[in-house]
Amino acid sequence: MSKVDRRITKSQEAIKSALIELMSEKSFDHITIKDIADRANVNRGTIYLHYLDKFDLLDKIMEEHINNMGDFCESATEMDWIESTVHCMEYLESNYLFFSTMLASEGARYFRSQFLKFNIEEFKKDVDITKGKNYGQSEDVIVEFVANAYVGVVEWWLKNEMPYPPRAMAEKVGELLERII
Repeated sequence: MSKVDRRITKSQEAIKSALIELMSEKSFDHITIKDIADRANVNRGTIYLHYLDKFDLLDKIMEEHINNMGDFCESATEMDWIESTVHCMEYLESNYLFFSTMLASEGARYFRSQFLKFNIEEFKKDVDITKGKNYGQSEDVIVEFVANAYVGVVEWWLKNEMPYPPRAMAEKVGELLERII
């Protein structure tokens, strides 16, 4: 496996950060490659060296965060709901600017649908309709309900600038999830 040049990684991180910062200030439609290059302190050519255009850049950033959330959830599978949720809330907090821009603004509606889709797949792993409180229910309805509620609560939390610390928020959400799933 070849090593990635640190300068390349540093440039890519600066470019990604620049786009997210700009999206927190103005509409994605009004952001230009020049704006991104200026904010990242790189040449426009550097952006085009790594990304096709601003849409490709945004897609790569969203894909990276969805994959990271997947990795976080994978590492939290042995935890109970509350500890697992703490794990996820801490990831959201550490990436606040990205998630608040993507979920709490008009920044990228597509991301919300991808985030919801990701959560639907994660909650499908935990729903059991063969016994217990969900016996006889529709798995699709339960999963849609829980995933939409979870994404809605995350949006609320971010829009309100995280009024509860991650652990407190996770405990509240985890207790609710335990009632449903």
